[in-house]
Amino acid sequence: NGYEWLLVHEKETWKEIEMVVASVDAAHHKTKASREKTRKGRMLFSPVDLNAALSREFCAVGWRSSRTDYWVTDDSDLIRKTIHLDQSEQRAHIAATGRTPIRSYNQTDFVKNRVAVEIQFGKYSFIAYDIFVKHLAFYVGNTIDVGVEILPMKAMQAHMSSGPGYYEGALYDIARQGRGVPAVPLVVVGVEP
Repeated sequence: NGYEWLLVHEKETWKEIEMVVASVDAAHHKTKASREKTRKGRMLFSPVDLNAALSREFCAVGWRSSRTDYWVTDDSDLIRKTIHLDQSEQRAHIAATGRTPIRSYNQTDFVKNRVAVEIQFGKYSFIAYDIFVKHLAFYVGNTIDVGVEILPMKAMQAHMSSGPGYYEGALYDIARQGRGVPAVPLVVVGVEP
């Protein structure tokens, strides 16, 4: 229900996301010469260039990266007891039990008005990490109310190096989990030139 949440609570934020995405002309970012055997020398969309272009546009309208630090250990019961504590309390509580506290963090590309945006033109495995770990971590940590995942459509991904995931595949992966998963309001956006 992420889309509905945005339309009711952050309609202008949603319009801004749409505006930013529409402002980037993908044709200008077909700058990567393929080194793959079957497509050697063919010009492909550059995930690095596309990500940088979208990042510049998001930053220009006030979106910023956000990071959440926390402490983990090798005991799942202890993690459950400390997960909702402040990070300094987490560390102290873990250390007090004789376990080793391990510093960790999650970082999201952009946050504004309690909406997180992840741009994912990289490896397909990072899509699941964004959706099932990053967005959820910021949601559970009460930093965001909705997550937005921006992915290439298959029509665009076909003109990228092998490896990037795509919208239709991510949509299937989410639907396969059943209703209520992930446990964060989410909008998955597919883009293509």
